[in-house]
Amino acid sequence: MSAGLPASSTHLVLIPSYNTGRLLVETVRAARAQWNPVWVVIDGSTDGSADALQPLITADPGGLRLFVLPHNQGKGAAVLHGLRAALAAGYTHALTMDADGQHPPALIPAFMQQSLQRPETMVLGKPVFDASAPLLRVRGRRVSNGWTNLETLGAGIGDSLFGFRVYPAKDLATVMAQQPWMRRFDFDTEAVVRLAWRGVKPINLDAPVKYPRPEDGGISHFQYGRDNLLLTWMHARLMGEFVLRLPLLLLRRVLRRPPFQR
Repeated sequence: MSAGLPASSTHLVLIPSYNTGRLLVETVRAARAQWNPVWVVIDGSTDGSADALQPLITADPGGLRLFVLPHNQGKGAAVLHGLRAALAAGYTHALTMDADGQHPPALIPAFMQQSLQRPETMVLGKPVFDASAPLLRVRGRRVSNGWTNLETLGAGIGDSLFGFRVYPAKDLATVMAQQPWMRRFDFDTEAVVRLAWRGVKPINLDAPVKYPRPEDGGISHFQYGRDNLLLTWMHARLMGEFVLRLPLLLLRRVLRRPPFQR
């Protein structure tokens, strides 16, 4: 960790975690080496994650903060818990990243810098896969990306599922408070769709993604049947709302179109 990094008063790193084992400690160390502060939300884990982080918290109370939820509520719920605490503390933006070693901590400063320059935007990671990526998941996300492109009238979202992102905290907390969804695996996709509907523009930055092997501590809670059904239900809901919002979205596009130049 880099205790000497100056603390940001506006942007923090937010890491939700559920039973990610020793990879959580590695991820937190790597994130803290790149940014100050880093907040972790333990989402009802039963693997001793909170206890494993305590030495880091004790050694770095100013740079690390830990929240422990009493039972598993889902990634979106954990992020929302952290967002509300961040807003109460005066922060305006949060970079979310997974705790399982898939996301690149070294890119945290670059993503934060983009957000600092354009605070009205959401800075989205666009995954660059290596050979460790499961082919079925790589192909499957193309379907979700296609639906997202339609639901936002081509707002420019590079990837709807990659959770390495900088969000405007107030905008995200507001859209989440307005409906009961976005609390589990549907969080990442629905967040960018609803923020785009709200007028938050995306900035896309390439980011390498890796899938740690089981022997390296890699673990996945993704269940193809359950989570694909959840995504299907999510897109069905979003398409229903999209139809109702279509006149407003079309009007917004027309108003933002540059005037014709002769």
